[in-house]
Amino acid sequence: MEGGGSKQGPVTCGSWIRRPEKVNLVVMGRASGGESSPSVLEIFSFDPKTASLSSSPLTTYVIEQVDGDPVSIAVHPSGDDIVCSTTNGGCKLFELYGRESGTRLLAKELPRLQGVGPQKCISFSVDGSKFATGGVDGHLRILEWPSLRVILDEPKAHKSVRDMDFSLDSEFLASTSTDGSARIWKTEDGLPLTTLTRNSDEKIELCRFSKDGTKPFLFCTVQKGDKAITAVWDISTWKKIGHKRLLRKPASIMSTSLDGKYLALGSKDGDICVVEVKKMEVSHWSKRLHLGACIAVLEFCPTERVVLTTSSEWGAVVTKLNVPADWKEWQIYLLLLGMFLASAVAFYGVFQHSDSFWNFPIGRNQPARPIIADPQSADDQNVWSPYEPLDM
Repeated sequence: MEGGGSKQGPVTCGSWIRRPEKVNLVVMGRASGGESSPSVLEIFSFDPKTASLSSSPLTTYVIEQVDGDPVSIAVHPSGDDIVCSTTNGGCKLFELYGRESGTRLLAKELPRLQGVGPQKCISFSVDGSKFATGGVDGHLRILEWPSLRVILDEPKAHKSVRDMDFSLDSEFLASTSTDGSARIWKTEDGLPLTTLTRNSDEKIELCRFSKDGTKPFLFCTVQKGDKAITAVWDISTWKKIGHKRLLRKPASIMSTSLDGKYLALGSKDGDICVVEVKKMEVSHWSKRLHLGACIAVLEFCPTERVVLTTSSEWGAVVTKLNVPADWKEWQIYLLLLGMFLASAVAFYGVFQHSDSFWNFPIGRNQPARPIIADPQSADDQNVWSPYEPLDM
């Protein structure tokens, strides 16, 4: 756990960073803790063997006081670019350089996103070609990356953006509002496609697209009175096809694993549950993980069955999930080798005990070798003669 001590401000946001050779880092944003503790971005290393973060950051970037505190963070799929939204300064780009021993952040300006105010949600598309921001003021933007060409600039998309997510093929963007509405946008031209239907007593709060490549669904948490459910929409028709009570309490955050096998929900009082998408059943519970605190960040590790969670009271926590282990690459090769050897042994056994042509049993009055007819005999040629005209 990386909590906020007396000399540090509270953790406000965080995300995994995927690096080459299956190395994963974590970036965290901390708010100011007073005059002696400015707002910072910190990069931590991750040890997959112990499922823990390093005790001290690899590098720290001090955010200028005029920019305020970090609000949200998005990491490009390549792991090289990090965008951070702040309370006063809009969005700023950070380029990550070096390996673990020499990691450093280089800050750059994003001209189109300067002074836009705090962005509740910022996200890169799965293929990294687009970048979206959703403001506290309800302003929604979709930009090409890295050219920053404007695709969508809608000041009144929502009353205030609550959540958003790109589809697996990066074709759609789903966004939800604090007033309970949800809209779907086409990312190619920024045109609104549809508004999800809901009953008058329902509020759509969080949204995540399926990411397994086989089920084109949109998962949304829906608050219906005092009952919290997870509803599913078919994105080919944008019709709701069902719902299920999973977390059984209001959710503050939702996430999907990179391979789409798992869906995770975090509560407003510190619990998380992880759901196997194929069965839509809870596979892991962590109750009171952030005791009494609202979970602000919930994100799956890119390569391990581990999740990162943060809250302002308890800081950042890394949790290893109690789910079936995935097959490693060497295990798959070992299984294939074992199957090949078993097949070879079985074939050899059948060969030794069979009466096949190639292992013809030799009787007392039989010749040592079977007599094989000449394929070029006259009888054989006569068989084909009616169909094969002769060349004269």
